[in-house]
Amino acid sequence: MTRSEQATAGGVARMTAAMVLSGTIGVFVVWSGLPVTAVVFWRCVFGALTLLLICAALGLLRPGPGGWRALARTAAVAALGGVALVLNWVLLFAAYPRASIAVATAVYNTQPFMLVGLGMLLFGDRPGRVRLWWLAVAFGGVLLIVSAKGGAAGGDYLTGIALALGAAFFYAVAALVARHLKGEPPHRVALIQVLVGGVMLAPFASGGALPSGAAAWGSVVTLGVVHTGVMYVLLYAALQRLPTAVIGALSYVYPVVAVLADLVVFSTRPQPEQIIGGVAIVVAAAGSTFGWVPWRRAVRPAA
Repeated sequence: MTRSEQATAGGVARMTAAMVLSGTIGVFVVWSGLPVTAVVFWRCVFGALTLLLICAALGLLRPGPGGWRALARTAAVAALGGVALVLNWVLLFAAYPRASIAVATAVYNTQPFMLVGLGMLLFGDRPGRVRLWWLAVAFGGVLLIVSAKGGAAGGDYLTGIALALGAAFFYAVAALVARHLKGEPPHRVALIQVLVGGVMLAPFASGGALPSGAAAWGSVVTLGVVHTGVMYVLLYAALQRLPTAVIGALSYVYPVVAVLADLVVFSTRPQPEQIIGGVAIVVAAAGSTFGWVPWRRAVRPAA
């Protein structure tokens, strides 16, 4: 195996591990038994401690060539992204108990289309026919998921879907902010963002927000250390080694693992409409990412 092939294989392993960890976040959120703001607060606290150690080990606590002034500008932009990222976590975690981890994750995967919409509004981007087609497919998937439940629980279920859509929107905002931080060490950016999150949520996490028992403490420590610190290291190491197409393909490990985790741990049984709608959203997101053209005929080689 060549050095390039070894790097690619290592990148695939790291990206896959990061996506598997992402898919199990919902389980630990539920296991913590804490209010959503408290869960995110403790995730930020333990995530910040972990990333602080990682940044210190990598020598990232010192300013770069631009000095402290450049670092201050970077911190200001990263802080803006941190606000969006933390709001994304709060809304997504709040969606889990209302719509189930599987359904909330499926709806959350509309985030690529949120990014397209923001690009159209803010930068005048034109998505083209193919992306508009996949947007329509994803929208159809959301409608199917919405129609899956009615009755007394319907209002809470619809609230969960709305929260997941809001989480996808704020993730897209965080992604747009990240575009302005190219070339900046990602571990340092992540550290700034979780520090901002901890400060943001400290007032809301006070009073009854202290984890109670080994299970609750274990859950929030795992969310901070493993699902934030370790996952960032794995993810960014993979991004440095893999081409965009491979990164895009492996990112869909996340919703699959989330659905399986919900099924295995909580015995959640999605309804047929939810399954079809979730598959439609994930396929549409993949089709938009890779530019699949469903109406293009395959060219047969000449006999």
